[in-house]
Amino acid sequence: MKILILGAGQVGSTVAESLVSEANDITVVDTDAEKLRQLQDRLDLRTLVGSAAHPAVLEQAGIVDTDMLLAVTQSDEVNLVACKLASSLYNTPTRIARIRATDFLGRPEVFSRDNFSVDFSICPEQILTDYIAKLIEFPEALQVLEFADGKVSLVAVRAFEGGPLVGNPLSFLRTHMPQVATRVAAIFRKDRPIIPEGSTVVEDGDEIFFIAATNNVRSVLKEMRRMDRPSKRVMIVGGGNIGRRLAKALEHDYHVKLIEYNKQACGKLASELSKTLVLHGDGTDEKLMLQENVNEVDVFCALTNDDENNIMSALLAKQGGARKVIALINRSAYVGLVQGGKIDIALSPAHVTIGSLLAYVRQGDVAVVHSLRRGAAEALELVAHGDRQSSKVVGRRIDEIDLPKGATIGAIVRRDEVIMGHRDVVIEAEDHVIVFVINKAMVRKVEKLFHVSLGFF
Repeated sequence: MKILILGAGQVGSTVAESLVSEANDITVVDTDAEKLRQLQDRLDLRTLVGSAAHPAVLEQAGIVDTDMLLAVTQSDEVNLVACKLASSLYNTPTRIARIRATDFLGRPEVFSRDNFSVDFSICPEQILTDYIAKLIEFPEALQVLEFADGKVSLVAVRAFEGGPLVGNPLSFLRTHMPQVATRVAAIFRKDRPIIPEGSTVVEDGDEIFFIAATNNVRSVLKEMRRMDRPSKRVMIVGGGNIGRRLAKALEHDYHVKLIEYNKQACGKLASELSKTLVLHGDGTDEKLMLQENVNEVDVFCALTNDDENNIMSALLAKQGGARKVIALINRSAYVGLVQGGKIDIALSPAHVTIGSLLAYVRQGDVAVVHSLRRGAAEALELVAHGDRQSSKVVGRRIDEIDLPKGATIGAIVRRDEVIMGHRDVVIEAEDHVIVFVINKAMVRKVEKLFHVSLGFF
């Protein structure tokens, strides 16, 4: 597939890195020559310095025969204009735009064919806000991801010494909880993937991914590890796009404090937020933390634009007694270094966001893609089509399907019914199949399994 990416920021560069490894023809356009040079030093792709909203630049980048345009610059207006030009002048088949302004997002007619011709809009800040809100709702979890319009959830938890599952085989889960359907999709032990079997014994420190109907998640979490008390008090450092959105989403259900360094921004935040206590101060000020009773905070979120400040304020909060700390870290190289130590969860905005884009790049009928473990693994929701003659999955039991090693069918959603992916389950046409892939290099093989032969049409 020929893909043109406009913008070499965090989102653009992460998408490029993910897609270039899948044999796509990638070109990246940005006004910053240094960013492009660094990108080209690491990846096998083309780059072009110029404005993404200029037709001459788009033509030089090869838009005439591009299959997909990803307009992910920092400017909503540039992204919208680029999509309109791609549609009107070059008839580009698929056009995706990054949009940050809520005024645009609240008016779907802006994206229509008659206006800016955007097939799909993404708002990384909103995706990240929803993601963090789920982590606050389930404080025991490392990740909570939804499929099939929220009917199914994939949850990652860390097993710990003395926990109910440690030292027991996975078969213990089914005998101990016969009323609740769940399935362990994968286990990572010291960053090494383990294909789960009934006899697999859980060890301290294992990262366990389990899948269950969303309304059963809390019951399964109780078996996986001791339940933390529900979160009530949330402290946010950073009143930018993400911090403001998160405070607004949480303030009616939690006691929220928001610390912002810019005094003028504090006034604006106070007028926009009705129940959040807005404080002017520095999130790395230990005295302020103690003064604001950080030891009583259930979840502390460091969400400024500065990675180092986020790491320092999260460490201070943990040292001060905050129960769970989350730090937003833009440099993906930092994420693996700090998560799992004093910082409970380190979030890379680009890796949280990328799944929304990957669903449009994947082959076959892919409804949802979630990037896992900082892009190393993926979970996909694929729709099965055809019949036993035209499809390699429809009409077959799961143990008859030639899945690549390391790919696991976790669950199937059939209309409103959630069915765990046990070996004797037969897949039917139009089933939504949730597949966990421990190595994203296998994704193409999984997609090909769900292709329908031409004879079917």
